[in-house]
Amino acid sequence: MKNPALVSIITINFRDASITCALLDSLAHHDYPNIEVIIVDNGSLEDKTEQFQRHYPTVNVLISKENRGFAGGNNLGIQAAKGDFLFFVNNDTIFEDGLIQNCLDAFTTPDIGVIAPKIRYFNYPDIIQYAGFTEVNPLTARGFTIGDKEKDLGQYDERKEVPYAHGAAMMLKREVVEKIGEMPDLYFLYYEELDWCVQIRRLGYKIMFEPSAVILHKESMSVGKMSALKTFYLTRNRILFMRRTAKWYHLVLFSLFFILVTFPRWVITYLLKREWDHLKAFVRASLWNIGIGKASF
Repeated sequence: MKNPALVSIITINFRDASITCALLDSLAHHDYPNIEVIIVDNGSLEDKTEQFQRHYPTVNVLISKENRGFAGGNNLGIQAAKGDFLFFVNNDTIFEDGLIQNCLDAFTTPDIGVIAPKIRYFNYPDIIQYAGFTEVNPLTARGFTIGDKEKDLGQYDERKEVPYAHGAAMMLKREVVEKIGEMPDLYFLYYEELDWCVQIRRLGYKIMFEPSAVILHKESMSVGKMSALKTFYLTRNRILFMRRTAKWYHLVLFSLFFILVTFPRWVITYLLKREWDHLKAFVRASLWNIGIGKASF
């Protein structure tokens, strides 16, 4: 391989160094020859640089005493990155051989700005987590993950354009980041990569799903119990996403649906279940979008 492109791998650690070290171990045995690895230690309580360097000696650790959230942490990584391509990955992922090169090979035309690899579950490596997204529904502001929890039988083995990459793993050309700017950090958690993808597409770039590039994600297949924090940010940011990206008539339809259907439905649900923390989080998140209440949980 002649003069391979430099790929900056950016990941965020949040008080769970052992998970990040497992990612570093997979990178240490990866087959692509020209990478730099950047860890943003978000909300750091102590400097874990020495521990990380035992697993990957050349890792660049950026320490942030403040928890800047998903977007804010990745933006610190962007500022330090020198690569021709920036590969944003969750720290609870494991690299499969060929992942980086197959992502790079998928940049086949100048208008492709983002490559989204196939994501499978780490504990069930033949089960798909992500093979693309559907468009966010303009009425409900919800979309669906293509292939989630399906056995991988090759049914999604065609490269295709998708509306959004998955925040757990997405590779961008540097030129795209330079044109679009950093990830929108007003979200803190959830929806920020969807917003970014909307802006990237508006610049004329395509987002492509690449099935030959596979990454394993340690996220559980079970939904699990929603926390009040998750309820707050999913609600707040779903509305915020529509405010920032929807056409005016879609925003009107969404607002009416939210006021007449979504809001009363969830208020009644939380009341009946006596989930007071969730009720409070849901109402606070909804009110924040009309200028009432704090932006954070």
